[in-house]
Amino acid sequence: MVSRKDNVIKTLDWWTVGLYLILVLLGWLSICGASYDYGLPDFFDLGTRAGKQLMWIGCSFCLVFVLLTLDARIYDTYAYLFYGIMILVLLAMVFNPTDIKGSHSWIVLGPVSLQPAEFAKFTTALALAKFMGEYTFSLKRTRHMITVVCMILLPCVLIVCQKETGSALVFLAFFLMLYREGMTGAVLFSGVCAVIYFIVGIRFGGDVLGDELTSAGDFYVLFLIVCFSILLVRLYCKEYGRAVSYMTLVCVGGMLLGLLFSLYVIPFDVVQLQYWICGGLLVWLLVLFLRSRIYRFLFIMFFLVVSVGFSFSLGYVFDKVLEPHQKTRIEVLLGMKDDPAGAGYNVNQSKIAIGSGGFLGKGFLNGTQTKLKYVPEQDTDFIFCTVGEEQGFLGASLVIILFSAFIVRLILLAERQTSRFGRVYGYSVASIFFFHLFVNIGMVLGITPVIGIPLPFFSYGGSSLWGFTILLFVFLRIDAARED
Repeated sequence: MVSRKDNVIKTLDWWTVGLYLILVLLGWLSICGASYDYGLPDFFDLGTRAGKQLMWIGCSFCLVFVLLTLDARIYDTYAYLFYGIMILVLLAMVFNPTDIKGSHSWIVLGPVSLQPAEFAKFTTALALAKFMGEYTFSLKRTRHMITVVCMILLPCVLIVCQKETGSALVFLAFFLMLYREGMTGAVLFSGVCAVIYFIVGIRFGGDVLGDELTSAGDFYVLFLIVCFSILLVRLYCKEYGRAVSYMTLVCVGGMLLGLLFSLYVIPFDVVQLQYWICGGLLVWLLVLFLRSRIYRFLFIMFFLVVSVGFSFSLGYVFDKVLEPHQKTRIEVLLGMKDDPAGAGYNVNQSKIAIGSGGFLGKGFLNGTQTKLKYVPEQDTDFIFCTVGEEQGFLGASLVIILFSAFIVRLILLAERQTSRFGRVYGYSVASIFFFHLFVNIGMVLGITPVIGIPLPFFSYGGSSLWGFTILLFVFLRIDAARED
């Protein structure tokens, strides 16, 4: 065993450091382009956005030095302490009187504003790595799984209470790490199904089928629930192939025949028939479980019941839980409402800016959409539109390639860890960066809802840059100290 603990410079992964430096530099140049005003070319002036970001970058490099000089064992030893302190800070922020753009998530220290939610990702990742790194830990144990989920959801709920829904959703990225650590794929499948139910139910919730009595949204969602439940039986109980055939014939066939009868014979609400079919399917699954004692049937029953319950709650969640601006953004994204001057303004202007860049772009500082401030938040959440306009398709593709290489490198580093603590933390870091990249670029292109999360190393802001820097270099320090 060769110790690497006392030789950080030689054992540090310089490929990742190099990608970090390149992305930070490109991010600063993008902020220069997004915040540039004609006649004010001094990017080093601390009174400009570019100058302030340069100051944040310098502070980040100081953070890097501190993180790399600390003993890597500190992160393991004090993981729960860091997590506990952050939970207390987040709890205090719920009662924070400072309101910035409708959010109570900022700590104002004179001219400096910090957002604790950005640092909660790092502490949560450490706490999860500490807990999951225990010798006796197993995701197959219900007690352990519940504890992990609570550790993820606790900061998430506190951040939602600060009216920072976008930052809270980032914590869902930890479930990608759980999948690598042995969480059954059925959990991810259930999550994907919930998203599909929500989209279909909301998109078609106000429509009716040809019989003028059956809600299109409810019919489609219940049809999907039955199909997905049968699919789970097919995947996890392969020895019951004949039962799958019967389920498909009776349940799917019954719903389709009921719809045809309602359309062409006697109109009635087919959704009521679907509820009876779901009840019959539930009883059928219970009988199969009692006969076989295969506990996977219980999971499928649970999936069916929760899915039907979720379908009941869609309307309430959309109308009563979501904020009006969140509802409008979803309606615009799903094509239910056209609001180019309101909720859809940011995305439309962003698309125009990116499209105007063409293949090669207009050149550094030559973008017209961004220079004339047509794109709101163009140096924060919508910074990628500046890249698209000034550097074109080629430059935007290069940025995505660099980020992809960066995330792949993090995964490779996570896989080579000799401790579960290092691997869990590494995959948490990779998952968070992937989530930010996917959602941020997706919302700029109009394929994901606008939830207001930054593009790592590109979006203006000290909290964001510091948070990502700490998240990354704690992992690089852990990796440099691993035992070969």
